Amino acid sequence: MPTVSSIDTTAGSDPLQGSYPDYEAPDVLVVSERSQLQALANDVRTTIIALLRERARSTQQLALELGMPKGTVGHHLKVLERAGLIHVVRTRQVRAVTEKFYGRTARLFLFEVEDPADARALGAAALRRAAAELEVSPDTVRFGFPKALLRHEDALRLERRLKKLTDDFLAAERPGGSPYALAVALYEQRHA
Repeated sequence: MPTVSSIDTTAGSDPLQGSYPDYEAPDVLVVSERSQLQALANDVRTTIIALLRERARSTQQLALELGMPKGTVGHHLKVLERAGLIHVVRTRQVRAVTEKFYGRTARLFLFEVEDPADARALGAAALRRAAAELEVSPDTVRFGFPKALLRHEDALRLERRLKKLTDDFLAAERPGGSPYALAVALYEQRHA
């Protein structure tokens, strides 16, 4: 049975730009191709995807925000573009150069993952992103890391409830709201 999960790697709007995104994008993209899954299992590319949800950005803007060379950012943009996860949403002329602005191909990515290794890689990338955001978040963080012995049918029931919680979280989004993020993971623990 394929694992289905979602990633909406950032929430909220850029107060300087108004409601996001500042370009048209379909609501949902089902991500199931291996190249797409591998592209999103990288921390830099996950961060780029998160930044592009707010508004379109150029290679130069992303390089400044990420603190990385333009060439490195350009490489990651090419990987995401080849995977069909981002595309050029507009251009502008800056002197003799055409500056490209990239946006996501959907506001929300839903994953259908057959290979458990792909699911783990995506989950680990999402949780690393959440950990980085937690480190700089205000003091209003509510966090738990409970562990329990569960029967398989109980784990499936809880997985459905977590999906419902995620759906409710996304449906509660309102223009002018404050940015919040929700990290959700349910997995069978293996001892290393």
